[in-house]
Amino acid sequence: MSQFLVQNSDIILKLTAAVGLGLCIGVERVLVHKEAGMKTHALVSLGAAVFIIISEMIGVKYGMIDGFDPTRIASQVIVGIGFLGAGSIIFQGSRLSGLTTAGGLWVTAGIGMAAGFGFYSLAVLTTILVLFVFTVINILEKPVRKYSEDVDPLKN
Repeated sequence: MSQFLVQNSDIILKLTAAVGLGLCIGVERVLVHKEAGMKTHALVSLGAAVFIIISEMIGVKYGMIDGFDPTRIASQVIVGIGFLGAGSIIFQGSRLSGLTTAGGLWVTAGIGMAAGFGFYSLAVLTTILVLFVFTVINILEKPVRKYSEDVDPLKN
């Protein structure tokens, strides 16, 4: 068992970082009662990290083949998360909801990709900035929305 942990310590660290950072974002989403919470964000981040690790492993194994490009996997992660995010956007009457959730899932996938590549400082800094946007900007946005409603020419 210890040999397994030593041989796979890099992968374990990447996957653990991806899950942990995804969970941090998910906790905030749960606290504000959003549908995509801890499990969703942890899984999106973990899944993105897994695909990046697979991409790296394939690159090592088949990198010498002409025309082989392991970065295509990373680009497809972005497309796949776009599809997932699109499913979270709901249009009801004249009200659009789920855009922040979709954006959060998209950036969480980016965090997982950064962790998968071993770019831990990028992953952590991005997580901090996402939490800043979700918390601090949310607080700052409330008075702006109130002001916007007060000056809405369609209501007056």
